[in-house]
Amino acid sequence: MNMNDSSQIAKMPAYDRSKLTPGIVHIGLGNFHRAHMAVYLDDLFAMGLAQDWAILGAGVREGDARMREAMLAQDCLSSIIELDPKGKSARRVGAMIGFIEVQPDNAALIAAMAKPEIRIVSLTVTEGGYFIDPATGEFDPTAPEIAADAANPHRTAFGAIIAALKARRAAGVAPFTVMSCDNLPGNGHVTEAAVVGLARLSDPALADWIKANVAFPNGMVDRITPATGPRERAMAAAFGLGDDPVPVTCEPFRQWVLEDNFPAGRPPLEKVGVTLSSDVHAYEAMKIRILNGGHATIAYPGGLLDIEFVHEAMAHPLILGFLNKLEATEIIPTIAPVPNTNLVDYYAKIVERFSNPEVADTERRLCLDGSNRQPKFIVPPLRDRLAAGQSCDGLALVSALWCRYCTGTSDKGTYIPPNDPNWEALQVTAKAAQTNPQAWLDQRTIYGDLADNLTFQAVFATQLARVRDEGCEAALRSYIG
Repeated sequence: MNMNDSSQIAKMPAYDRSKLTPGIVHIGLGNFHRAHMAVYLDDLFAMGLAQDWAILGAGVREGDARMREAMLAQDCLSSIIELDPKGKSARRVGAMIGFIEVQPDNAALIAAMAKPEIRIVSLTVTEGGYFIDPATGEFDPTAPEIAADAANPHRTAFGAIIAALKARRAAGVAPFTVMSCDNLPGNGHVTEAAVVGLARLSDPALADWIKANVAFPNGMVDRITPATGPRERAMAAAFGLGDDPVPVTCEPFRQWVLEDNFPAGRPPLEKVGVTLSSDVHAYEAMKIRILNGGHATIAYPGGLLDIEFVHEAMAHPLILGFLNKLEATEIIPTIAPVPNTNLVDYYAKIVERFSNPEVADTERRLCLDGSNRQPKFIVPPLRDRLAAGQSCDGLALVSALWCRYCTGTSDKGTYIPPNDPNWEALQVTAKAAQTNPQAWLDQRTIYGDLADNLTFQAVFATQLARVRDEGCEAALRSYIG
């Protein structure tokens, strides 16, 4: 790819950033947030609206301190490059006006969130950052980080939120709204469970007050944002953005569906394309099952076939055939109607997005963290199919391919580096499952009681044996028919 094919210099913010004042603290300044929520606010500010809703960046982990250093060095401007096959474009997004110091005790973060002008605290802390017990789907108070924060909550993101809400209550300041921007079914409910659950471990009365007074709107978010590497930095330089160490590339498409539950106020996001809806759960199920489930479907065949990029996987006839059949027969039929949306058309758009060569998203990124993603993206439709007495050959094959991937070598014998927080345990289990398939299903944190489902046991064992004995391509060919 020619990095110098940009037709224009990056656009700068179309407003006076000195007039912005903060209204939002956002915890977790990864690529997705900067290409999604920050862009919507940037658009809003450019219209001369809501300029008291600028973002203060924040974080609670070591990597956040490195991001803070990088962002402060460029006045908190984010380089966003949209990878449209018809022509790339770049912009500097100026919606963030500061980055709170990252401290072990989160004192600066708590103090910032306690200020009355902060009316929303938003989060992107990844699907695995909410301390959910996968077996029950409930908040896990025994998680090590939660247990360490239980007596005096302040060290985790949720502990810091609790400490700030406690300070606001004591000062007679109305609570802020807590808004998750992570890819989780019912992300508002999940966030509420984490905040209230942690508070209850030390102060049940405060927990009750939070539950009665703090809003946790649900939302569905969507935009593909690959990891940043040398390619992305070179692209930023080609747009005249200098040697930005943390540019973000993203697809042109973006979507945000949000429950309108903001007692402390909110920016008029509907003016920049955000859908405000009481049916967020319907949009969530559509997106998580079709898009995220689709990513999981093409991830492990690509990994086993040594395919580097997602668009290359989509060009492989067996992988595309697998995706098409699985979505049509086992995923889309489990989704309830979505307002103003045709699911077949939505899926066609997903295929177009996955196939965009400019995005250059990697199969390895899609394979990452299966132990957190599979229970959210693949197990729910699998559970629905089994409960209805319907076939689950394709969904079981996704599990079998993931299991085979976790043995640590591709079909050609290429070494697969660790690619999951639980990789060591997964690898041991995956190797054992090659002769005892039930060992894989007995991961209760992933499959729960589906491990005991005789139909699933039999189908999974058949698919895993085929993948093991005949290889990935043969297994896909057999399923496609």
